[in-house]
Amino acid sequence: MNFGPTSRTVVVGTGNLVRTDDGLGVHAIQRLQADPRVPNDITLIDGGTFGIELVAYLCDSARLLLLDAVDVGKPAGTMVRLAGDDLRGLPCGASVHQLGVADLLATLPLVSDTPREIVLLGLQPASTDWGIQLSPLVEASLGTLVDAAVEQLLLWSLETAKNLAGCADTSR
Repeated sequence: MNFGPTSRTVVVGTGNLVRTDDGLGVHAIQRLQADPRVPNDITLIDGGTFGIELVAYLCDSARLLLLDAVDVGKPAGTMVRLAGDDLRGLPCGASVHQLGVADLLATLPLVSDTPREIVLLGLQPASTDWGIQLSPLVEASLGTLVDAAVEQLLLWSLETAKNLAGCADTSR
């Protein structure tokens, strides 16, 4: 697990690496850790199978990007993006990693009044059976997920830069 000082933007990859496609979020975080396109002010967290324990690392974030396998009944490897009200429909407790992402999101407002923008990016899993490798369809789509994550992070970094520039302009 890689926890350090958190920035205002946090990326958490969750999943169980011994449950095939369920480990997707961890695989994605590993790729992002080596990706030079990721802005320097981003905190990347390998959340593994941790659930509610992650709240302490997220409560002060303004932006949260979650990476996980998301079963929405689509063909395996299909990209899934959920934000805003779409996240409220996630079932609590319905995860192979104990408490799920929905439980984590439901807990955040209880411990912090920090307004935050939350985006969940994932892929439809083909399998969550025992195994240490992603299924071929999900493995083939992992690069697309990482690219989408980088795109989201760059968008947020650009918004932050514009906001800071706007604050600097009004102080003159």
